[in-house]
Amino acid sequence: MMSMSNITSQINKQPPLKAAIIPVTPLQQNCTLFWCTETNKGALVDPGGDLDKLKAAVAQTGVEIEKILITHGHIDHCGEAGILAKELGVRIEGPQKEDRFWIAQLADDGKKYGVNGQVFEPDRWLEDGDTVTVGKLTLDVIHCPGHTPGHVIFYHGPSRLAIVGDVLFQGSIGRTDFPRGNHADLINAITQKLWPLGDDVTFIPGHGPTSQFGYERANNMFVADDVLAAR
Repeated sequence: MMSMSNITSQINKQPPLKAAIIPVTPLQQNCTLFWCTETNKGALVDPGGDLDKLKAAVAQTGVEIEKILITHGHIDHCGEAGILAKELGVRIEGPQKEDRFWIAQLADDGKKYGVNGQVFEPDRWLEDGDTVTVGKLTLDVIHCPGHTPGHVIFYHGPSRLAIVGDVLFQGSIGRTDFPRGNHADLINAITQKLWPLGDDVTFIPGHGPTSQFGYERANNMFVADDVLAAR
């Protein structure tokens, strides 16, 4: 039989945050479901579509969705966020207000990409330095423009985890050829705002597999330290 001290030790090993990635839409966008293990309250980050799939994942975990978080206004990241928020009766927080023009054209963009899009108004626009809470978790909001002007990322320091949308990918970076994209701003956001968080930070990108900042600093052909130093 385990002693009370051993039981307490086992309980204390429970991570404060757990996360699951659910690819959605024909663009295979990584919607992240994360939750506070102490309260079982969670959030969906960038629920762009395939709502039945997302609701099934939530039901499987038994998590109580408290809010929806948005990194930026592109159709695959938030096309059906407004619909889901109404169904679940929860708030939408994010992105930063400079992405308002992207959200305003979701219906039109949906026709282009074959994704259902519905315009919505976030309950809270986010700014650099803000925090968002989910259960007893507190995540930092970091404004990282470049892919879109109002792009934000969500960072949970105790878990060494960042949800970065389309700022950074394993081996690549976000596109900057969209309206109001800016390559210099994107590089600056990655090197000046993400890298200082630490090489050991694992990040969930908007598409593709997870990685760590240190790995990208060593290997990413766009933002590796030696690549940027040679420019």
